[in-house]
Amino acid sequence: MDEHGVEKRESIKSNLLRMSGRRSAKLLVIVSEDDSRKLLLPDGIPESVDELVEKVREACGLKGKFRLQYQDKDFGDVFVNLTNTGELQSLCTLKIIPLPDEESFTVQTNDGTQSNDDTLSSFGSGDTDDTIILSPPGSETVSTRNQQWPKEFNIPRFSYDTELQLERGNSLFKANGTRLTVAPKMKSDILEKICDEIYKYKSYPSSANFCEVSEALIKKHPCLAEKGSFNGCYGWTQRFKMKMGNLRTQLKGLGCPEFLANSLKTKASDNAFPAKNVKRPKRGEANHIPSVPAGVSSENLETERLALLKEVKKRNNACTIREKMTKTFALRRREVVENQPSVQELQERWPALFQQEEINAEFLRITTLPLQSRFLASLDRQSSQLLQVIRSKGGVLREKTKDTIKVMDQSLDIDIRRECLLKCLIMYLGEDASCLIKEYQADQREEAEREFEKTTMAVFVIRESDALSHALDISIVIDGVEVLNKLPSVACACTMMIGLIYALNLKYPEGLKYTFEAFQKILMDIENKQMSRRVQNLSSKLQE
Repeated sequence: MDEHGVEKRESIKSNLLRMSGRRSAKLLVIVSEDDSRKLLLPDGIPESVDELVEKVREACGLKGKFRLQYQDKDFGDVFVNLTNTGELQSLCTLKIIPLPDEESFTVQTNDGTQSNDDTLSSFGSGDTDDTIILSPPGSETVSTRNQQWPKEFNIPRFSYDTELQLERGNSLFKANGTRLTVAPKMKSDILEKICDEIYKYKSYPSSANFCEVSEALIKKHPCLAEKGSFNGCYGWTQRFKMKMGNLRTQLKGLGCPEFLANSLKTKASDNAFPAKNVKRPKRGEANHIPSVPAGVSSENLETERLALLKEVKKRNNACTIREKMTKTFALRRREVVENQPSVQELQERWPALFQQEEINAEFLRITTLPLQSRFLASLDRQSSQLLQVIRSKGGVLREKTKDTIKVMDQSLDIDIRRECLLKCLIMYLGEDASCLIKEYQADQREEAEREFEKTTMAVFVIRESDALSHALDISIVIDGVEVLNKLPSVACACTMMIGLIYALNLKYPEGLKYTFEAFQKILMDIENKQMSRRVQNLSSKLQE
């Protein structure tokens, strides 16, 4: 065999070895707000981003320019631009971001039709990297938070002399196990710097949060481990708690609104005890009661609110409404949390708050996380495992869910399948799906409207006939008031209800508390360190 033939054979052999070393991969691709698809890669994840883009384009029937983003685990599953496929693993989530181009961006749907980029323009407000600004120019405040509590707490750098002592102490500890004797000045520096870092994420950290911080401190500086403590950091945990309490007292004296709301002078009752009417974040609200921007008075914000009432009546005015809603965020949150007005009063004073795009935007301002895309992507990603868990149950649950699962198996519509999966989830958690999703036929519309007045919180669905038929109308009713209607799907309605609960600072409905806890802690991945036993059991089975 000639030299050229040998080289060709070796090239083919090396390519076969390289291909055989790759493992097949599955990726979830979020094409639009209500369109997520599974991408199968038998040869594994491509080595270049361009090659992956072409595979996504081919699999989803895309036309026009777009870029890909992926969920970065290091930053709390925030979507980040993809520049290297080495960041990806099987079961990762990708999101398509259309780019401006002469050719309109189009998507081939499952039935072969084409949809243009108007669908993606409403893709979960705040989910792309250029659709929403938490703090526009002139509205920044030092108390405004822009991220959730991190997966791993990062210990900040201390003063130069403290860092020098810790460096020497860590060396001695590794050499002979000698622990460092912490001087009062050094201890004060550590507590002050770390509590400032804690405050960037939370004003009222939980005991679990304090434990995470103290464990991170000992992990980074093992010489600070304490003798006699079961984990070496119990004393640090107690010091952090006390220091944060002192910090809250200082900030309350400086007029910080999230602490003033809990002072005795501002309580509703004249003889209120300190623990009564406490207003603090309970569901991962990063910006529960933000401060008014520097140089802006409450009177200025009220003027903006009145101007906003006029802007809402104009057409094609989303950008102006978004800007004014962001400017008046502090005024609105203080009103919602401290005054606790009724839903009807809020509709009159803040009508823009009850628009689908603004609910997404408000949720992002409060939690720093996208709402609709995160919920739907998580539901789609966990759908197969969730369905497997539900199917594995027998007895009463199997009897209750068999009709819903039958409808799900018969339908190819992603909205119907999501709706059925949510109903099964509610029943799995031992709650009544009809308490959340109330279904009526077209000739029962008047009966449904009469039911509005008796409803605390529910999604009303008007259908033509059977469960497989397209919904004529989907609306959300809270405290007897219809706050949203003509929603595209039941899954979308559930996300909007979550957003409204946060935006209006409402409690979870008593008969659906496990359902909304699962929505928050499993699907949205917010404050998932502590769960009820029922939700924890489901979460564990989904991770098996």
